[in-house]
Amino acid sequence: MTARGKISEPTAGHAVAVGVSETPEERAAIQAQLERILANPLFKNSKRYPNLLRYVVEQTLDGHPGELKERTLGIEVFAREPDYDTNLDPVVRTTAAEIRKRLAQYYQDPHHEAEIRIDLPLGSYAARFQVPLEKPAPPPIIPTSLVAEPAPTTLNPPVPAARPRRVLRVAALVGFAALLVGFAWLKLWPAHSALDRLWSPVLEAPSPVLLCVGQRPFAGSYPGEPKSVSAPAQFSATPQTTLYQLYYLGSQNAALPDVTTMGRLAGLLQAKGKLYHIRGESSTTFEDVRDGPVVLIGAFNNDWSMRLMGLRRFSFERDGDTFWIKDLQNPSDKSHAVNYSMPYMNVTEDFALISRGLDPVTERMVMLAGGLTGYGTIAAGEFLSNPAYMETVAARAPANWAHKNVQIVISTKVINGKSGPPKALIAHFW
Repeated sequence: MTARGKISEPTAGHAVAVGVSETPEERAAIQAQLERILANPLFKNSKRYPNLLRYVVEQTLDGHPGELKERTLGIEVFAREPDYDTNLDPVVRTTAAEIRKRLAQYYQDPHHEAEIRIDLPLGSYAARFQVPLEKPAPPPIIPTSLVAEPAPTTLNPPVPAARPRRVLRVAALVGFAALLVGFAWLKLWPAHSALDRLWSPVLEAPSPVLLCVGQRPFAGSYPGEPKSVSAPAQFSATPQTTLYQLYYLGSQNAALPDVTTMGRLAGLLQAKGKLYHIRGESSTTFEDVRDGPVVLIGAFNNDWSMRLMGLRRFSFERDGDTFWIKDLQNPSDKSHAVNYSMPYMNVTEDFALISRGLDPVTERMVMLAGGLTGYGTIAAGEFLSNPAYMETVAARAPANWAHKNVQIVISTKVINGKSGPPKALIAHFW
């Protein structure tokens, strides 16, 4: 099928047309379908989404899919200056990502199953048109000149270097135990719960989920940690052991709180029948986080947690020994903070950030479970796997919150070095 192919009726599967329609009837059918989509509430209440979708469909039908570049769309559709910075102003990427999401929601309705399908394949702004047929068949062929084939993903984690193998074996045992805990929670997970709605954009994505686990004591985004801090060679925790020393124990690989949370969330995904694969943050590439939905575990020890949180209301910040969750609506407030120089047995409360939203750079759904310390990360994992906690947040959430981006700040009491149940403090939807 060339870029100027037409819609046909093969014996099985979906017919695909990328490029100009060769008959007036086919073009009219696609344009009529476009109008049906744009009249739907998912699109009609917006200006950006209909404008971009209409433009790319018309350009594709006119045989110009190769001209649909980000900068061109920014200029033609959104009236940007020719030299505008696409990194600082990702309006095309974010709008296209939202259009893909809304098109998927539109076609999930059984009433639309028999309609011509209009898609924006990942990696391209050219439209793709499909005619549904009754018989199942292989997926549609997309010209490789328009869309690059994604790299294959695997359920198994990559083989690590020789040095951290011992740590990974311990982590595997802990992870397996946490999987059992996750399954125990899921037996009590009611269908269509608020937690289901929180997870649905991740679970319904076609690609496997990447569990990206924190590794280093502090991520590269914060290079100023004290060089004098180190764990004793023959380590034995005492009441005077600082949070720095405790955290540096896991410097070669994943720390116990992150592994515990990873196991809990992996158990959730397993029970929901969702494929996943696991990577340490230091071995995770930009291509990895663009392959599909990502669940980030850890905060200051996970560089991707720092990078992908971007300009959201809540983010992680550090000033010397003080680590806190910053609120852009009240930047001077440091009430959700922990001092890392204090002995870890003196910590009485920790805070964590749970975030779920579409990242404008990767155009993928990102879920975050990260605490200021490991206590908070464990509490975040518990919050994301126990339906009761999300129900309390959903009761105060705005209508249609499940289709919005979400950030939740939680706290957990720490008693004798162990974290208590999570408590939601602030929830933000946009």
